[in-house]
Amino acid sequence: MTVRALLVDDHPVVRAGLRAMFESFEGIEVVAEAADGSAALAVAADQAQAGAALDVVVMDIQMKPMGGIEATRAFKAAGGPPVLILTTFDTQGDIVAAIEAGALGYLLKDAPPEQVQAAVLATARGERTLSPEITAALMERMQRPAISLSAREMELLKLLATGATNKELAEALFISQATVKTHLVHIYTKLGVDNRTAAIAAARREGLL
Repeated sequence: MTVRALLVDDHPVVRAGLRAMFESFEGIEVVAEAADGSAALAVAADQAQAGAALDVVVMDIQMKPMGGIEATRAFKAAGGPPVLILTTFDTQGDIVAAIEAGALGYLLKDAPPEQVQAAVLATARGERTLSPEITAALMERMQRPAISLSAREMELLKLLATGATNKELAEALFISQATVKTHLVHIYTKLGVDNRTAAIAAARREGLL
């Protein structure tokens, strides 16, 4: 049986490279591409409506307007296809947020092709797949007292580090500015700080960014 995959990445050149690599994989067919999470959700819905549901979504993290973590959460909530994160971002914050959002796998883009192939097939079967580097990062996180931020708080914290205003945070996450302020209060409390600059510094010390 051939696994039907959707590639999601905001860089056309990267998608082209991934498609070329996937075409060399036995048992995997790239049936569609998308440039961000919202487009991926639309493609998946179209495929399902056409009676050709996807088996796996291979997705990057940082994309606009909807990133991979938020899209993964949406796929999981909708009972959609399993998600394998394939990205260059390896911070503990990204990893934890992706796993909490429902990603079954997390792999870095510099992984050997055979490892990528195995991860895609395993994810399509509903099996969890983490690269050795990702497993090590998670173990390190587990072995020390960790600050527990929700997946949504992690998304907001990452955007906060870019210098985004409350209005920009609200637009990026499709929430109200009042909700942004509530999340910020929770983040500040958990990090033991009282402002944005201190929150970003604390998050970096904790390996969240």
